[in-house]
Amino acid sequence: MNTFIQNKKQIFDRWSSSYDWTFPSLIYQAIHKRLIETIEIPENANVLDLGCGTGQLFNRLGKEYPEITGIGLDLSPKMLQIARQKNQHRPRFIYIEGNAESLPFAENQFDAVFNTISFLHYQHPEQVLSEVTRVLKPGGKFHLVDIVAKNPTFKGITNSPANITFYTPEKREEMGKNAGLLCSEHHYLLGFVMLTTFVK
Repeated sequence: MNTFIQNKKQIFDRWSSSYDWTFPSLIYQAIHKRLIETIEIPENANVLDLGCGTGQLFNRLGKEYPEITGIGLDLSPKMLQIARQKNQHRPRFIYIEGNAESLPFAENQFDAVFNTISFLHYQHPEQVLSEVTRVLKPGGKFHLVDIVAKNPTFKGITNSPANITFYTPEKREEMGKNAGLLCSEHHYLLGFVMLTTFVK
């Protein structure tokens, strides 16, 4: 495991015990609510939550969509431990450890993939998008929710100490297109947090 990945893993492992009680978690809950109000998921869909953290999205999605099943994937084993403990919809949802750049899933496995405030952490976002394309069924949707860079002259804004990068909507579209994903919409959910939906 490279140093970048190891550092991210350690950060989220340390954060896991207080994660659901911190201010960002309250923001994420509001984002999840607006996300679910904005999207539609097919009945009996199989979905993937990439960078699932403590499983908040699936706990909410499971109530709204009682027929769907899904897998939450995260780099942090301690985040996953909490997600499993708080899983309100066993056995429909399960949580596994893995790297978004090398997904342990078959081609065309998922009807929808979610990624909420996680894309900014990826060292190789193009590789993540390629993997999302691979595991999505034809016609499946990728719902990317993250903070956007506002200035269109920037390809991305990198904050080196935290190793995070924000992308403009245009850059998201470009990277998605290169990976075989067509952008269908951009939608502001909260402040500078934007939902970009791609279709395979």
